[in-house]
Amino acid sequence: MKYYPIFLDVKDRDCLVVGGGEVGTRKAMGLHRSGARVRVISKAFSPGLETMSGICLVSKSYEISDLDNACLVFAATNNGNLNSRIQEDAKAMDVLCNIADAPDKSDFILPSVVERGDLVCAVSTSGTSPALAKKIRKDLGRMFGPEYGDFLLLMGNVRKKLLEEGHDPKSHKKIFSALVEKNLPALIAAKDETRIEAVLVELLGPGVDYQSLVIQEQ
Repeated sequence: MKYYPIFLDVKDRDCLVVGGGEVGTRKAMGLHRSGARVRVISKAFSPGLETMSGICLVSKSYEISDLDNACLVFAATNNGNLNSRIQEDAKAMDVLCNIADAPDKSDFILPSVVERGDLVCAVSTSGTSPALAKKIRKDLGRMFGPEYGDFLLLMGNVRKKLLEEGHDPKSHKKIFSALVEKNLPALIAAKDETRIEAVLVELLGPGVDYQSLVIQEQ
């Protein structure tokens, strides 16, 4: 089966996780990191969930009404029959459902992911070889270190700076292509701020401060 690859914006959207164990915890925390409004329904919750702020924990049994307003649901209980029931309810209500222990019956599956700030590399073998997906993820993790997250933060702030200064957006393409070609991630990894600033001055003009361009907005 071929899946349609997509990066979904769940920020400020209602997402449901049924099951408060280890698997449900991973799903809930992943959604929370992406800005979703997360509700977890279970009779018991993992220590990780109980100490996590920003996730709504509801101690009760699952009911179909729990799917109201949800854009997607993870069926992550240790009860196969219940997971199947959740999937059937979700289908009837046009809610996308992932069954943790039955990817072949799910509306979507989660890929192996490497995250470096705004850089997200997702790998899927369409469920045919999780072992290969895991290996490729590890290879990508070695290829793209944490410096790529800093590099994308820099690029985003450079873009914002240029827009604020009224630069022609059409000219940005050449600047950003040049920034990529200058291999800045390697300089960031080496903490060579002198050479980084030399590159920035060359492309953006004098008065550029590297540290001011890698400040994370709160």
